[in-house]
Amino acid sequence: MDSENRLGLFLRARRALVRPEDAGLPAGTRRRVAGLRREEVAVLAGVSTDYYVRLEQGRERTPSAQVVDALARVLCLEDDASDHLHRLARPAASRSRPRPEAVSPALLRMMAGWHRTPAVVLGRCLTVLAHNVLGGALFAGHAHSGDLPRLVFLDPDARDFYPDWESVAMNTVAALRAGAEAARDDPRMIATVGELSLRSEEFRALWARHDIRRKTRESKRFRHPLVGELTLDYESLTVNSAPDQQLVVYQAEPGSSSEQALALLGSLAAAAGPADSAAPVALRDRTADADS
Repeated sequence: MDSENRLGLFLRARRALVRPEDAGLPAGTRRRVAGLRREEVAVLAGVSTDYYVRLEQGRERTPSAQVVDALARVLCLEDDASDHLHRLARPAASRSRPRPEAVSPALLRMMAGWHRTPAVVLGRCLTVLAHNVLGGALFAGHAHSGDLPRLVFLDPDARDFYPDWESVAMNTVAALRAGAEAARDDPRMIATVGELSLRSEEFRALWARHDIRRKTRESKRFRHPLVGELTLDYESLTVNSAPDQQLVVYQAEPGSSSEQALALLGSLAAAAGPADSAAPVALRDRTADADS
């Protein structure tokens, strides 16, 4: 997905995003580069310009933890991005083969009992591995309902479904990159990033930023084709029995119009019956397909 000089790529991308005034420097009027200059990063991080240039060029690949902390501070990195920078500076000697993404039957039964709460299980590539009735109904009706990155960037109705599309797109790419860090050799991750890079100019631009941020919690607006606009808060939980999986649970504010819309969606999904609502459902593991 990226060249082997991953540390240098990340440093260059993040340096270009930091405004001089964010680092306490005058903006100036004759700057020829976006963001900070290399020598400015070096001075602010307390290292020599030559050393920092070697880091970006890949001629130096193992900075100390203290240097990494200083670079993270200068580049205004949030926790996930700072952790990522530390991993790039201390890469694992080897990576294990991607594990199958089967969802446990116990988790499926638990989700099936949440009749008023949409829930989905996401895999490494942010594909929907499983959902309950309401979770399936929330994302139903799109060409890529079971694949969130492709839904955001390739579905023709994505910008209507997500009223705040720009924010959703940025967060989706940041979360996909977080998954890619743990699955760089996964053929499906490579295929996902490759296809989106070829087919979406917006994805290419966001991927080049090297934002990295796991899904945690957020308030998100949807414009559903059946029940109209609703605002839902979601919480993303790591599945301890399968650390590559995320259980994402959505809720509406009690007494809100969104809660009423969610209740209506639940009634429509229940009336549609099991054959149409497809819940609870776990997608067959596609890692096995790639190996067969």
